[in-house]
Amino acid sequence: MLLYHRSLCQLGRECSRRSLMQSRFIGQKSRLQFRPCHHRRISCSRPSLNQSPDEILSAFANLDHSRVKRAGFPEAVFGQGKTPTQMHLILESMANNVNEMVNAAYQSDGIVNSASTAIIATRVDKSVYDEILKIGPLKNGTMQYHDSARILSVRANALIDVNGNERTDLQFSTSQKSVVVACAGTTDLPVAEEAALTLSLSGIQVTRVYDCGVAGLHRILNALPKLRDPTVGCVLVCAGMDGALPSVVGGLVDVPVVAIPTSVGYGVSLGGISALLTMLNSCSPGVGVVNVDNGFGGAVWAMKCIR
Repeated sequence: MLLYHRSLCQLGRECSRRSLMQSRFIGQKSRLQFRPCHHRRISCSRPSLNQSPDEILSAFANLDHSRVKRAGFPEAVFGQGKTPTQMHLILESMANNVNEMVNAAYQSDGIVNSASTAIIATRVDKSVYDEILKIGPLKNGTMQYHDSARILSVRANALIDVNGNERTDLQFSTSQKSVVVACAGTTDLPVAEEAALTLSLSGIQVTRVYDCGVAGLHRILNALPKLRDPTVGCVLVCAGMDGALPSVVGGLVDVPVVAIPTSVGYGVSLGGISALLTMLNSCSPGVGVVNVDNGFGGAVWAMKCIR
């Protein structure tokens, strides 16, 4: 009994000691959390009202305005995760860059690369677009929202005349080849439209062939005249579920086929992974595959194919 009493006393003293140490640690931690920040590279204050838009933009973005000269297509904005203010500042800077480029081209030979005028933000929800509108119109361009594709595009002011119409004193260089965008089902439309709009906003002629999945094989066979048109230089095929449509199209055309798996399907479709694996295992040669739901990436690949 005496031994038991001593054990309890020892346990009580140990608990008291640990409780005291814990309280001291919490007190030190709280003092550390509220210590003022004096490091010269980190600012604890909000942006000054005297900062210019360029200074605010440089705090979170380093835009690659020369990408179109290196890679053939300008930088696009991945809207998901960005705030309305960030989007507004980025698009304003992009529109200003296109204005400068168009004005420089007009002073030389008047020929403008169509792809270089594309200002595109992908994965933009309608609610985010509404918040961007509340900030105010762009000074260097006009915004347009494309609901089905969740794309926000901007038309730079330098491309529009004083009457609000497209300028006729500029010549646009673009590919003579067109692109067919096909999708297996109606639920694949958002991805297909992301691809189709990216192409059309870049000056590429697009032919849409929608709801032509392999469950009704006659539908894609009926579209053969469009797929095999001599002006077509590439075919984009969007499909979810089993992802079989690109293999079928790849065996029917003599141009590159870009397969875009979508996250459409039941249970073991695994968010588009099953369609992706099917396309990667395609027995039709000449079929390339991009990431799941990547309509934008497929469109840029198609543009490089027809160039």
